[in-house]
Amino acid sequence: TAQHLKELGVTKGDRVAGFLPNFAGSIVAMLATASVGAIWSSCSPDFGEQGVIDRFGQIEPKVLFCVDGYFYNGKTHNCLDKIKSFTARLPSLKQVVIFDYASLSNIIIDNSISYQEIVENYEAIEIGFERVGFDHPLYIMYSSGTTGVPKCIVHGHGGTLVQHLKEHQLQTNISSGDRVFYFTTCSWMMWNWLVSALGTGATIMLYDGSPTYPDNIVLWKFADEEQFSHFGTSAKYIETLMKNDVNPSAIFKLSNLKVICSTGSPLSAECYDYIYKNVGYVHLASISGGTDIVSCFVLGVPTIPVRRGEIQGAGLGMAVEIWDDSGRVNRGERGELVCTKPFPSRPVKFWNDIDGKKYHAAYFDRFEGVWAHGDFAEQTPDGGYIIYGRSDATLNPGGVRIGTAEIYRQVDRVNDVLESIVVGQIWGSDTRIILFVKLREGLNLTETLANTIKKFIKDNCTSRHVPSKILQVEDIPRTKSGKIVEIPVRDIVHGKEVKNKEALANPEALDYFRDRPELALE
Repeated sequence: TAQHLKELGVTKGDRVAGFLPNFAGSIVAMLATASVGAIWSSCSPDFGEQGVIDRFGQIEPKVLFCVDGYFYNGKTHNCLDKIKSFTARLPSLKQVVIFDYASLSNIIIDNSISYQEIVENYEAIEIGFERVGFDHPLYIMYSSGTTGVPKCIVHGHGGTLVQHLKEHQLQTNISSGDRVFYFTTCSWMMWNWLVSALGTGATIMLYDGSPTYPDNIVLWKFADEEQFSHFGTSAKYIETLMKNDVNPSAIFKLSNLKVICSTGSPLSAECYDYIYKNVGYVHLASISGGTDIVSCFVLGVPTIPVRRGEIQGAGLGMAVEIWDDSGRVNRGERGELVCTKPFPSRPVKFWNDIDGKKYHAAYFDRFEGVWAHGDFAEQTPDGGYIIYGRSDATLNPGGVRIGTAEIYRQVDRVNDVLESIVVGQIWGSDTRIILFVKLREGLNLTETLANTIKKFIKDNCTSRHVPSKILQVEDIPRTKSGKIVEIPVRDIVHGKEVKNKEALANPEALDYFRDRPELALE
């Protein structure tokens, strides 16, 4: 694969993109890209066309690796029409490489070649790895897209690898010969984190599809048959198992399992109880970081006790503190999670951010010279950490970061909708997406219109972006400069009062969101 990229003229700094599921071909394509000094960027094939263009359109890839289709919930999803459409909007592409993953009939895509053809025409020659600097770009990853198209976050070779090896070997107890699994897609940073386990000599275990199809024990069957040593998943998945009374230890031996990692959203104390009761004596490591650092700020510590509801400690070498506007707060007090000193996996830069202003604004605007991560958190008296959620308006259903702007861009395409606002409503230990719409005068929100809105969102984003509820309102609150305000609406939905109504041009509009019976907790 690396040889083929070189034959195409892919060199240092070129971008290679993947529109791929979590399978071996994705790993091969990424490693080949890195070996020639090019930059890898990927998203999963459930993304809609505009979601892909919002990402890959900014970075102008020279080569795209993709699949003909993918599998989810027992169904095969054909990707070829979508690929043909969005590749026509990426003029930088020199070639599209298609893996015959779902064995679907082909359609003609300009400048495409099957991966099988590359393999069949391969003639072995000596090939060397391109030497690159410590900060040479390895990955381009993406922010959630809250305020527009996603930011393109560039991570370097050295910082990423050093950080991951530290987290894997010293804080997650991964050793050579271990069998490491994380349920993830190629759109989530946990995929990049998982791949780095190869650097320790571990075997990485890949799974593509629903974690609950054909049943709730499919991943545990995989874990038992393949003798996982490490099982990584989301807090939402653990909660689902708990609510469905799934008891893996009653069905499987799991004799090699020593660590369970959970991330994506805070893991409740009840989920800690569930794991130790129904899985057994393992190191349960709740971990938290983000795409911005492609790693963790706080995570497991194998040498100290696990306390229910808490993340054990900060990453080694990470100067993590909790601050309020005046600076560091005492243990037991809530505030912003910050990092006061540089660390290896800080982004090298943002793509197309020539003067670095966007980079600085993203992390250093609130506290000069101090990284503010946007998590509302607490360091407990015992030294552990509790993450209470994002401190901004980013949606986070099932632990998947979703930017509101991605949803707005699709709702705006529905003619009957004049304006919309979307917030996350706390729902148990998770968050669900609530979309409010202001319609054209005289119209009412019908089931047909609601389904049309959902279809636009699903077809152009992902099924995870689809709101749990769509509700009609007469007006939407705005600032005096005309910007809609998400956080005040979210506060009203949760029964809180908005303190600074004077900043709004139409504060009376908040009443349309108050005490909605459709949003009552069940």
